[in-house]
Amino acid sequence: MDRTGIIAVSLCAVLLVVWFYETQKQAQQLEAQRAQQQVLYAATNRVAATSATETAPVTASSGGSPVYAFDTNAPEQIVVLTNSHARYTFTSRGGGLKLVDLLDYPETISARWKTIKTPSTNNVASLNTYAPTPVLAILGDQSFIGDGNFTLMRTDDGVRAEKKFPDGLVLTKEFHLSSNYMVNASVNFRNTSSSTLTLPSQQWVVGTATPMDVDDSYFYTYGGAMWFDGSSSMPIRPSYFNPSTSFLMFFPRTPKTEYLGGSNNVVWAAAGNQFFVLLGMPQKPAEHVMALPVTLPQFSNIEMASNAPPPEGVLTALIYPAQTLTANSNIQRQIIIYAGPKEYWRIADIGQEFQNRADNVMGFGFFGICAKPLLIAMNWMHDVTHLGYGWVIVLFTVSIKVIFWPLTAASTRSMKRMQALAPELKALQAKYKDDMQKLTSKQWELYKKHKVSPMSGCLPMAIQMPVFIGFFTMIRSAIELRGAHFLWVADLSKPDTLFIIPGINFPFNLLPLLMGGAMLWQSHLQPPTPGMDQTQAKLMRYMPLIFLLFLYNYSAGLALYWTVNNLLTILQTKLTKNLRDPAAPGATPALTTGPKSRK
Repeated sequence: MDRTGIIAVSLCAVLLVVWFYETQKQAQQLEAQRAQQQVLYAATNRVAATSATETAPVTASSGGSPVYAFDTNAPEQIVVLTNSHARYTFTSRGGGLKLVDLLDYPETISARWKTIKTPSTNNVASLNTYAPTPVLAILGDQSFIGDGNFTLMRTDDGVRAEKKFPDGLVLTKEFHLSSNYMVNASVNFRNTSSSTLTLPSQQWVVGTATPMDVDDSYFYTYGGAMWFDGSSSMPIRPSYFNPSTSFLMFFPRTPKTEYLGGSNNVVWAAAGNQFFVLLGMPQKPAEHVMALPVTLPQFSNIEMASNAPPPEGVLTALIYPAQTLTANSNIQRQIIIYAGPKEYWRIADIGQEFQNRADNVMGFGFFGICAKPLLIAMNWMHDVTHLGYGWVIVLFTVSIKVIFWPLTAASTRSMKRMQALAPELKALQAKYKDDMQKLTSKQWELYKKHKVSPMSGCLPMAIQMPVFIGFFTMIRSAIELRGAHFLWVADLSKPDTLFIIPGINFPFNLLPLLMGGAMLWQSHLQPPTPGMDQTQAKLMRYMPLIFLLFLYNYSAGLALYWTVNNLLTILQTKLTKNLRDPAAPGATPALTTGPKSRK
C-alpha cells in the first residue's frame, strides 16, 4: 500500500472513532434537549399529552396543523372489547380507539441491569400507548369539531360513536372487530338539514407511534411513521423532528415542525415502533398524509430519574380535502385498521388480500430480496426443530456454512496456490518494476498457467455478504426474537448487556466482544495476499475492530450469528489448511534477474 492509501485508511479509522464518541456525546445532549422540548412545543402550540389515563387536547403548530380540543367537564365513556388476541379500548373523547392491548406479547422484556417496579395493570404490549388522540379521531377546524365528545354505543361485533352538530350534521363512526388483528371502520358524514353544508379539510388519525419502553433506543431508528404511494414506501423517523440531528454530525440542521406528503395517492399510512404497528388502509387513497411529533408521559413501570426527559412519539394522520354536503345527503368512507405485531407472514397475507404491499411496513427496503427468504427459513427451522431461536440461529448458520463449503474449500485451495506463487510474483515485480502494464500482463499469465485467481479469496465473502446484510436487515424487525433467550442473553433483539461499567457508564456486551475476538483470530489465520505490503496486511488484520465498533450496540441475535459464523470459518480453515491440493504449483523455479548460471 502506498503512502496515500495508508493515509486514507488511517483517516477512515480516525473518523470512525470520532463518530463513535460523537454519537455518545450527542446521545447525552439529546437527553438534555428532550427535557426542554415541552417548553418548545408549548410555545409553538405543538401536539402534547398530559396524562397516561386521559386524552389531551391537540393544538395547532405554527405550520397550520389541525386544532382539536374537547370539553373535559363531560365524563369520558369507555367501551372495552376483547377477542382471543387483543383488547380494544374505545373512548368518547374523539370517538375513536384509545388503546390496543396485545395479549400475546409482554409489555417489557426484563434485563438484569434494569430496576423493574410493579408492572402496569395489563402487563402486555400495547399500541397508541399514552397517545394524545385516539385512532380515527378526526382533527380539523375547531368550529367544525365542536367539544370533541361523542356518544358510544356497543353493537353486536363492535362500537358505534356518534356526534350531532347544531347545524344538522351527524358524524357517525362504526368499528367492527375482525380477525387477524384487524378492525373494519367506517366514517359517515350525514346532512340532516335542508341546506348545503361545507365540510372543511379533515385529518383522520391513524395512530401515534410510541416507544415500547424506556429502553427502546431502536424507536429512534426504526420507529415513527410510514406511508405507501402505490409503488414505494416513505418512512418518517422521530429524528425528522429532532433539533439535535445534524448532517454528518458537523452541520446542524433546523428541525421540521411537521411532515406533509402525498398527492391523492396515499394507499396506506402507519405508525409503529420496532415490533408493533398501527396500519390504516383506506378503501380509496387519501389526498395527503401528515405526521407530527408528540410528547408522551413518563413510563409508569420503570424507575426513572427525577429529571429524566419524557418519551416522544409521532402522530400520523390521513388528510381529506374540504367538500360540500348537500341537503339530506351523506358521505361515507371506509378504512381497515391493522393493530398488531410486525409478523411478516401475517402482514404479507394482508398485503396480498388488499393488493397494497402492506409488507413494506416491515422496513426491509432494497434488501428485502434477501431478508424475506431468510426470515421464512428461520421460522420454518424453528417450527420443525422446536428449538429456541438462539439455537435456531446457530443451526441456521451451520446450514449456511455447509451449503457454501464447496465454494469456500475451492477458495482456500486457490489461496494456497497463490501463496505458493509468492516467490515468482516477487521476482516479476522486481523485473518489471518500471513497466506496470507489462507486470500486470505477466502476472495474469502466471495466474492462468497455474489456474488461480487473485479474487478467489474474496469470492466466498462476496457471495455470503448478501446473506449477512439480509440477516442484518431481517433481524431488526423479527418480532420472533423479541424476548427470545439464549444462555445468558435475556433478549436476542437487544444487546446482551451483562452490566454497566462503573465510572464510564458504558455497557459491557459480551457477545460482540466474542465476535471481535473470533474475527481477529480468523484474520490471523488467513495468509496475506501475495504482493500485499506489511502495513496493508496489518491494517486488514485489525479491520475486525471496525466491525466491533459498528455492531457493539446492535442486537445479540446478529452478534450470535456472526460469532458462530467466524468460529465455523476458523474450523473450516484449519480443516483445509493441511489438505494437499493436487493442482497446486510444484517446485517451480523462481524467476531471476541476475546473470544466467554457467554449466
